[in-house]
Amino acid sequence: MFGGGGGLDPSKMQQMMKQMGIDIDELDAEEVIIRTSDEELVFSDADVQRMDAQGQETYNIVGEPERRDPGSTTVSDDGADDSNDGIPQDDIELVAERAGASEDAAREALEATDGDLAAAVTQLK
Repeated sequence: MFGGGGGLDPSKMQQMMKQMGIDIDELDAEEVIIRTSDEELVFSDADVQRMDAQGQETYNIVGEPERRDPGSTTVSDDGADDSNDGIPQDDIELVAERAGASEDAAREALEATDGDLAAAVTQLK
């Protein structure tokens, strides 16, 4: 398309892209997750670029994903990894401590009480 056979000088390429209204930024991404109905693709330490072409943003991800079953990991609003059916680990530990029970028993009680901490403790006592 551009001819020359040897490729373009990166600075010339950036200049041309700028003239066409295309901006590219490198993002310092720690993790990228793509969820589909069949699987989750988790990219750790991926190279991510954001390209803005006339107001339309496009993301380019370069890396090798880890494949997971959908829903095997959820991320809470605070960014913590909650792999306990949506029940925060802090809640499980609190119920286990207050009831003098194991974390597994606390998790089951929280699931049975729809996450109600007081009801879970009462159930275990």
